[in-house]
Amino acid sequence: MKLTISLQVTLDGVAQANGGNNEDTDPGFTRGGWALPLGDAEGVQYILDTWRRPDAFLLGRKTYASFAPYWGSRSDDGGFGEAISSKPKYVVSNTLTDPEWEHTTVLSGDVAAGIRALKEQPGGELLLVGSARLARWLLEHELVDEINLVQFPVIVGEGERLFPTDGLDFGLELLESTVFDTGVIGLTYRVAGRPQYA
Repeated sequence: MKLTISLQVTLDGVAQANGGNNEDTDPGFTRGGWALPLGDAEGVQYILDTWRRPDAFLLGRKTYASFAPYWGSRSDDGGFGEAISSKPKYVVSNTLTDPEWEHTTVLSGDVAAGIRALKEQPGGELLLVGSARLARWLLEHELVDEINLVQFPVIVGEGERLFPTDGLDFGLELLESTVFDTGVIGLTYRVAGRPQYA
């Protein structure tokens, strides 16, 4: 099973609170909601198609805590709630013990080994949504096969960025790109080993 990271990011790489300031408990971040003014039907459909595609979802604990009461209780939300609620969900957490959202399994302890075991299952896709910190951890542990970025044409200037300022280097192969009327770009890359340097 391949592991794909799928996140919405700004041009300067911020992945924090794309939907609104109420998504984040960090009191110093006031620029949440940067994705909403640039959303359109075509872009929303692109993201929904991405959510409908995988065999299972991977979530960090904070994203799970945000998603479960919102997406877990919605069946008339345009498809997002159904897409994620109907599939198995794996949550990385050492504190969550009894998840209430249906089809949810907690990964704790040796998380890397647990994710490798999921990846060894034949075929299919394990999709990480939200969870920027977990995305960075997965990259650092070289567990990622593809990266799907929905890049918004805005520079936020602060906030938590998807990629760290130091760490492992990765070469990427562009598999697909889609440009929407709002200037939002959907980019899908295959992680292709180490980059070449001049």
